[in-house]
Amino acid sequence: MNPLVSFVVPCYKLAHLLPQCVNSILAQTYKNFEVLIMDNCSPDNTPEVAGSFNDPRVVHIRNDVNLGHVRNFNKGIAMARGKYVWLVSADDWLRGTAVLGRYVELMERSPEVGYVFCRAIEVQGSQEIGAASWTNCGKEERIWNGRSFLMRLIQGNCIVMSSTMVRKKCYETVGMFSLEMPHANDWYLWCALALHNQVAYFPEPMVFVRIHEGSLTTAFNQGSNSLCVVDELSVLWRVARQAELAGAFSHRHAFNACIARRVARALKSEPAQGTGPGFTEADFEALLRRYVRDAEDEADIRARAFMAVGDEHFWNGEYRQATEAYRRGIRLRPWWVRSWTKYLLQRAGGAGVRIRRFLLDLRRQSAEAK
Repeated sequence: MNPLVSFVVPCYKLAHLLPQCVNSILAQTYKNFEVLIMDNCSPDNTPEVAGSFNDPRVVHIRNDVNLGHVRNFNKGIAMARGKYVWLVSADDWLRGTAVLGRYVELMERSPEVGYVFCRAIEVQGSQEIGAASWTNCGKEERIWNGRSFLMRLIQGNCIVMSSTMVRKKCYETVGMFSLEMPHANDWYLWCALALHNQVAYFPEPMVFVRIHEGSLTTAFNQGSNSLCVVDELSVLWRVARQAELAGAFSHRHAFNACIARRVARALKSEPAQGTGPGFTEADFEALLRRYVRDAEDEADIRARAFMAVGDEHFWNGEYRQATEAYRRGIRLRPWWVRSWTKYLLQRAGGAGVRIRRFLLDLRRQSAEAK
């Protein structure tokens, strides 16, 4: 009989951390699972460690050559026999022994849920840093309508891969990790799955996520590395297109606003040392040529990008540059009242800047009071 849950544990040069990960799975009070250790031709002693657990539910699969991390993920998912698939990096581990039971109970009583995730606790070395703020989606356990959650998710990825258990049929219907976006493929997948399924969330942090130089997150998340930004923008454009085809919304303004904000931050960021040049206007132009739907869509996203760049300049005290960016945005969208307000306050000089900062402070205080 097939196990109900398949844990897929990708491993490359992480043999020294593998026992903590696998033992946290084997300690679960819910027992109907398998553990597939996906050894990506690791040069360390991963085979020896994988063979040491003395549990028939643990299976060691060694690739003859290194497939790259995304293909290794997908190979493990394809080999999984369970109704549910939980992909846990070998350097992460479960917190407590009842985690799997809670996940299974929720998914079994909620057949429309495509995946469930929870908050995560970050660990650096042997020190717990605390619950990752970016994984906070509220204080209550809940199940979202997938398309509603998608509009939350496009604001920024809030899901740790190692915290997520997915119904395998969702992978079979929607697809697995994309080979074209090595940095942001998990964010893209969560968005694509949410477009067609409900999404469940536990507010309690039930996984530990290790931060170290060898992790994939550290490798990709280096300042304004152009690859990272291009990947993230590709996610938003591709998901917007899928959402349109699925009839999830009537216009792309929400997606364009997210794209514009991400472009503005990337253009204003300095590349981290050793990563090469950061994201440039030429990169943005190339993405526009690749993804914009038509001239109207292009004008909308350019205007939003100019306004977002103006906001970045404003917060950095670069008021002349902010005024010019707002002016360029207004030329494309002269009917946007908020854009005119920002532009005219900038043109008013120091008094306008003070008025705007005062209004923004009032808005922030009002939001915090709610």
